[in-house]
Amino acid sequence: MPPSTNTFSLQLSALHVLIVEDDPVMRLGLEHLLEEYPQLLIVGQVEDGYSAIEAALELKPDLVIMDIGLPELDGIAATQKIKASLPMVRVMMLTSHKSEQEIIAALSSGADGYCVKGLGLEKLVMAIACIRDGATYLDPQIAQCVVKHLQPAARAKLANPLSERERMVLELIVEGRSNPEIASTLHISLSTVKAHIRSIMNKLAVDDRVRAAVVALRSGWV
Repeated sequence: MPPSTNTFSLQLSALHVLIVEDDPVMRLGLEHLLEEYPQLLIVGQVEDGYSAIEAALELKPDLVIMDIGLPELDGIAATQKIKASLPMVRVMMLTSHKSEQEIIAALSSGADGYCVKGLGLEKLVMAIACIRDGATYLDPQIAQCVVKHLQPAARAKLANPLSERERMVLELIVEGRSNPEIASTLHISLSTVKAHIRSIMNKLAVDDRVRAAVVALRSGWV
């Protein structure tokens, strides 16, 4: 079955992507997966941090998919240098590293998203779309760590303004489920899922799924 094009509007120009990954198998596999989407144009592949900086300065990609564990210069330092010279370039960490220190350091360096290797293609593309649109994407596996860092003190549980069904939808959003997955799990239509998500965002005064998930975690609802 061909990949869905719903995530990327066909009216948008191609998103130029630079892949920074030292594992050649992972690098080629990632390129193979993403090239199925005509709106994603892989403009370069490099395997270390210094080459990432040089390639970014030369190619000026829209998005850099960056590993952390790189030879010569790690992905966190490379991200910081790329952002200093090219602040409009979006950087998404795609890594197996999940320590709190590395997560916070990566986001502090200017990374626009953080994904843990092993997530499915659909979620990876959703993360790319989120970052492309100017939002920050946090893998559900590391979101709790970020919230804990931002608010280390014990949090009082805030009143939840959502309906029971909206709370169920929000819990699935926090788990990183896509809209079709939420619809299937709750046995409701896709349009109903979208209506619930709009209502959730309105009630929580947020404008994307990631911020809704962060509010849920910060408030102790999940």
